[in-house]
Amino acid sequence: MFSLTITPRFLETDALGHINNTVFPMWFESGRDPIFMFFTPNLDVNNWKLMLGGISVSYHAETHFGSDVEIKTFITRIGNSSFDIYQECWQNGVKTASGKAAMIHYCHNAKKSVPLTEELREKLQQHMLEPKSNS
Repeated sequence: MFSLTITPRFLETDALGHINNTVFPMWFESGRDPIFMFFTPNLDVNNWKLMLGGISVSYHAETHFGSDVEIKTFITRIGNSSFDIYQECWQNGVKTASGKAAMIHYCHNAKKSVPLTEELREKLQQHMLEPKSNS
C-alpha cells in the first residue's frame, strides 16, 4: 500500500461547504505517482509508459476543509499488460471516497500495449490489497 497525506485547500470546497466531487480524481492521480515511478522513474512525459484505461469514483461521506486526508493506494489485479488500482480517501477515521483505475503498460510510439516485465510485476505485487478474512 502507498499512503499520501493531502491537506485540502479552501479552493477545493464547493457551495455546500465540503470538498467538491471533481477534486477526488486529481487526488487519486497524485496517490498513483509512486506507481508511475515504477514505469518512468523520473516522470518524464516524453518517455511515459502508461495509459489510463478508465476510472470510477464512489462517495461514502463528505470530506471537509480543515482536516488532512489520507489517500491509500493498492493494486488489486495484475494482468498481461494491464493492472487495476484501488484507492481510498480517509479523513478523521472515516472513509469518505474510494476509486478504481485501470492502467495499461503502453508504448505511445507504437500505439499498443506492452506486456508487463517480471520486474514490474514483482513491484506491483508488493502493493496488492490483501483480501479481508471473514473471521
